[in-house]
Amino acid sequence: MTHPAYTPASTDPDGTAAPDRPDSDPDRTATTDRPGRSRTGLPVDLDGHDHRTFPAEGYDGRASRARAEPMAVWPLRDGRYLVDREDRTYVVDAERATCTCPDSAIRGARCKHVRRVAIEIDAGVLPAPDERERACAVCGGSAFVTVDARGPALCPRHDHNPGSVVADRETGTLLVVVESVGQRADDARTGEGRLVADYDTNAAYGRHEPVFAARYVEALPTGTSRGRSDAATRRRYLFPASRLRPVDADSAADRPTDPTREQRASPARAG
Repeated sequence: MTHPAYTPASTDPDGTAAPDRPDSDPDRTATTDRPGRSRTGLPVDLDGHDHRTFPAEGYDGRASRARAEPMAVWPLRDGRYLVDREDRTYVVDAERATCTCPDSAIRGARCKHVRRVAIEIDAGVLPAPDERERACAVCGGSAFVTVDARGPALCPRHDHNPGSVVADRETGTLLVVVESVGQRADDARTGEGRLVADYDTNAAYGRHEPVFAARYVEALPTGTSRGRSDAATRRRYLFPASRLRPVDADSAADRPTDPTREQRASPARAG
């Protein structure tokens, strides 16, 4: 999902200038406190009142204060954010990079509150302006979905994108995700007419979980002589979301497949 560009509200090219001193060297590498989709989970500290701090080493000016000063941030229903400090509360519009604080409203600067919102979005702590927070259908944890999203929400740990490599938790065998079926395990049926949730190998997983279709890596065509139509006719199997474990693509390339996987654990075949 692509987010709107967050254009700075000032002529502060590297995001580090304080309001009372000139801009820093324009050739300096830009700071990384603007919103992004990496969601790398930057380390944070809490002061016991939801006021977080982020590591600020290597930053100065507003960029440093945006990280070092304790702040609590909450998303509002209109896509803006409430930023609370110990003595003041401001409203940030992340898409316009504006804030109700004097530094932004009067000086036109990209204030520390705008930067803090960007930092927390990038860290995966907050939903982006076009997202909303919902409970993951598998674990109940935090899941960020688009405003108009329908159906069950899944957190990054339990969601699987088409084409991603995953491992079957029952056998360790590698698969490639085909699609989200859009049904729960106690509603989706296989080509045999059985509910996915009724298979013995799925007994340890929630009947309420969304179902994903996947193909075993060992069954995928190899070489250039086999076309897409051949791949499309390969068997696909249905799995509850949490039975599939994300696997790093690089490590998966060197991982052997298991030719006996269907004998040891028979997943639900979609047909």
